[in-house]
Amino acid sequence: MKHRVTLIPGDGVGPELAEAARLAIDATGVDIEWEVHDAGAEQMEKYGTPLPDHVLESVRRNKVALKGPITTPIGTGFRSVNVALRHELNLYACVRPCKSYPGVKKSVPGVDIVIVRENTEDLYAGVEFEAGSEEAKTIRSWAPNKIREDAAISIKPISVEGSRRIVKFAFEYAKANGRRKVTAVSKANIMKYTDGLFYKVAREVAEEYKGEIEYEEVLVDAICMQLVQRPHHYDVLVMPNLYGDIVSDLGAGLIGGLGVAPGANIGDEAAVFEATHGSAPKYKGLNKVNPTALILSGVLMLRHLGETEAADRLERAVAEVLAEGKYVTYDLKEDRNDPTAVGTREMAEAIAAKLK
Repeated sequence: MKHRVTLIPGDGVGPELAEAARLAIDATGVDIEWEVHDAGAEQMEKYGTPLPDHVLESVRRNKVALKGPITTPIGTGFRSVNVALRHELNLYACVRPCKSYPGVKKSVPGVDIVIVRENTEDLYAGVEFEAGSEEAKTIRSWAPNKIREDAAISIKPISVEGSRRIVKFAFEYAKANGRRKVTAVSKANIMKYTDGLFYKVAREVAEEYKGEIEYEEVLVDAICMQLVQRPHHYDVLVMPNLYGDIVSDLGAGLIGGLGVAPGANIGDEAAVFEATHGSAPKYKGLNKVNPTALILSGVLMLRHLGETEAADRLERAVAEVLAEGKYVTYDLKEDRNDPTAVGTREMAEAIAAKLK
């Protein structure tokens, strides 16, 4: 079966990684027609936006995209393209598997957890007001003894609908992938109305799967400690947006770093697959950065497309190259200065060779 997929190379090291991932995915033999569209800082000059309409139109049309990293300015500049894509396409579920592979240094053996993060609300909804603004003054008037006069203010929306669909997604994911347990993560002992609502809805959804999938609740600070101490106790974790962003990086640390951490953003009408890490502009054009995360994101994409056998073969090929440790980038070597380290493209070629 032929699939048309939008490819968004990104910026920084994104184009190199996108090329490497495409090479490895094409080596599976799956018939993919790649529709390439650019987004990011370089598009601002041409279109006045880092996310031109034609990019969104392509993803809506094809329903599936593979995206390289895109730079997000810190504190100033345009809003995150990654966040904008999720909101514009209603990609409400962020799926971040954290699985350890033999050969990856500093990883905890046997870790295999999946973090499901709500993508559209919470503090990432972007409802912010600058310190001293009329809006901030109005909000402060509601609780003058709790908010300082010079405070900037963010609003944290957590809805019944948003909570229900992300928790249901987590349970359905667990069911479809032979997982045993869903753990809901929040901070409801402090934020009783927002995080408390998340837990209330999660319990209602859990009742629908009683006897099929185990359910438990762990506070976000406690889960951070317990993932370090006993990660094998956990399976699928579901949580609001901000906690999911933080905990998924912790999970990446358990498996050896962001270089081996894939990701997917999924909605009812479209899905975008991307590495968890950023664009690393200082390495642009050096053919140096580890392509594993984006290639494993391609594995997730193939499964989403129903190409399960090809996805399994590609994951095995990645695992074999990592375990052998010969044709891997510098960060995967015991010594980061090892002269035998290969480049981004060469590692992808080694993975592709396993598929022939």
